[in-house]
Amino acid sequence: MKESRRLYYQLILSFILSICLLSGCTFGEKGGETAPSVSETSAAQSEPSYEQYEEKTLKAQRDFDALAEDLFRDEASSSLLTLHYTLADPAAYGITDYDNTLGTFSLEDSKQVILDAKSLNDELNEIDSRLLREDQRLTYTILSSFLNTLLSSEGMELYEQPLSSSLGIQAQLPILLSEYTFYSARDVEDYLSLLCSIDTYYDSIIAFEKERADAGLGLCDTVIDRIIESCNAYLLDAEHSFMTETFSERLDQLAELTPEEKKDYEARNLAAIDEHFVPAYQKLVEGLTALKGKGTNELGLSHYPRGKEYYQYLVNSATGTSYKDIQTLKNAITAQMVKDLQAMDQLLTDHPDIGERKMLDYAFRLTEPDAIMEDLRQQCRKDFPAIEDYVCNIKDVPKALEPILSPAFYLTVPIDRPQDNSIYINNGTTTASQNLYTTLAHEGYPGHMYQTLYFNACNDCNLRKLLSFSSYTEGWATYVEYYAYGLDNGLEPALGELLMHNASFTLALYGILDINIHYDGWNVEQVKSYLDQYFSISDPDVITTIYYDIAENPSNYLEYYVGYLEIINMKEEAMKTLGDHFQNMDFHRFLLDMGPAPFSVIQPYFKEWLIKQTSENSIR
Repeated sequence: MKESRRLYYQLILSFILSICLLSGCTFGEKGGETAPSVSETSAAQSEPSYEQYEEKTLKAQRDFDALAEDLFRDEASSSLLTLHYTLADPAAYGITDYDNTLGTFSLEDSKQVILDAKSLNDELNEIDSRLLREDQRLTYTILSSFLNTLLSSEGMELYEQPLSSSLGIQAQLPILLSEYTFYSARDVEDYLSLLCSIDTYYDSIIAFEKERADAGLGLCDTVIDRIIESCNAYLLDAEHSFMTETFSERLDQLAELTPEEKKDYEARNLAAIDEHFVPAYQKLVEGLTALKGKGTNELGLSHYPRGKEYYQYLVNSATGTSYKDIQTLKNAITAQMVKDLQAMDQLLTDHPDIGERKMLDYAFRLTEPDAIMEDLRQQCRKDFPAIEDYVCNIKDVPKALEPILSPAFYLTVPIDRPQDNSIYINNGTTTASQNLYTTLAHEGYPGHMYQTLYFNACNDCNLRKLLSFSSYTEGWATYVEYYAYGLDNGLEPALGELLMHNASFTLALYGILDINIHYDGWNVEQVKSYLDQYFSISDPDVITTIYYDIAENPSNYLEYYVGYLEIINMKEEAMKTLGDHFQNMDFHRFLLDMGPAPFSVIQPYFKEWLIKQTSENSIR
């Protein structure tokens, strides 16, 4: 084995272990009582027709704007958590009546979503999209694509999996509650209502999981044990918990409250944690324990009756890919993996001084979060459109939750409160010297925070701000994370490039394994053989962890990698077509202005953009 390849495998292992026209015209005046000429007659007869056509166009555009705004209000108020993280002041958008509980999670709810999607799709089909403005046609196309993908899941509602050890509802909900900002006393009341409804909500999830188990789609014992472990982290001592600490901090931001009112709220919060929150997690553990032995499938989705079909839906839904099928997508991922591997081999050959120590023991120049964010902002000016000054609070994940939460995450800011940005750093998996710099590029600038603030400032359609397409947002964030390796960050340029290709290859490896497990049906032994043969990874604990991280969360890694792959493929095509005229700034502005959308929708717009860029360059 070549020395460079051996070092490369060691680096891969270290990464694995750390792991959204009609123009007017005028008509001539008819004279006196003279009989009109042929041309005058044509004009006189066409004028009413033109006016009717113009009115038809304007009506279609007004109707579509009204539909989009109604849909925005309906979707924003579909749950209080969605509403609160979308709007700080719902009343200003005409939303005053909403359910202030967590609601339920049931088969009936999922079926109703399908029925609502069919109804909305019928409404869209009644609209002549040719009469819409260009921005409306884009929204129309995005919405139509979203609905068609959703409708392809009809009949497979029980395949939905709300629980998983790190990305499930039970793992994410406490963080969303702990970050629930209080803008007024009503927000405090709403929050306490949510907290008091969590046990009812989890009861409905257990009932749903039982229904899945009865249908032969239940969670296997290994996955149940992993979820139970994550639940145990939330069996809190109410008086000494992050839920209580953050609640008091949020109350302090409300100057309108008297000391007595704050004290009363704090007492009610403690009671809600003791009487609803903790019991909800206890009942979740008990309910899952009772389901052990009923889920017989320890493997991926393809081992269920309609598993492959559901996985195809998940991939389409999660990635919005422009690739026509799973095999074509898999081939594209494999091809990019080969490119990254070849680039790494060449770098190690050209720079033998990099060596094993530098590859595994490197450090970025900056390690303090605020300094990193400012450095990224300054260096990105040359390649990314500027945004207005922002505020971002960087917080630590509570220590008790470090083992079960992601390395970092950005909480989406309400569209009417662009200043309320928060990024959580998990110090249990994120080290300041080796990955905080690129992590903050992913989550902050020019990643999630930046793209959210940019699009919300440039786009007038509220519905577009609400519609989420995770592969677009995660693909962008992954792309700029890897871009940050090439900045002036304290790393030797060759080392930064090497680490970038390695990160890309590692994520692609997880994406390929996702397909192998869920579509091709691989078991743990097949994954072990693959990793051992090609990457010299044989630690059974590492392999088991990798396997069930992927088995629990089908298509999760593809959300990130496929979005990244689509972006770099478009960039490569643009660079090849435009040559010396290619500008990062122009390409990035195109993607940012497009906003969250499926790549199957973005691709035709990209082709048009490329033609326009080529035409403009030929005139210069």
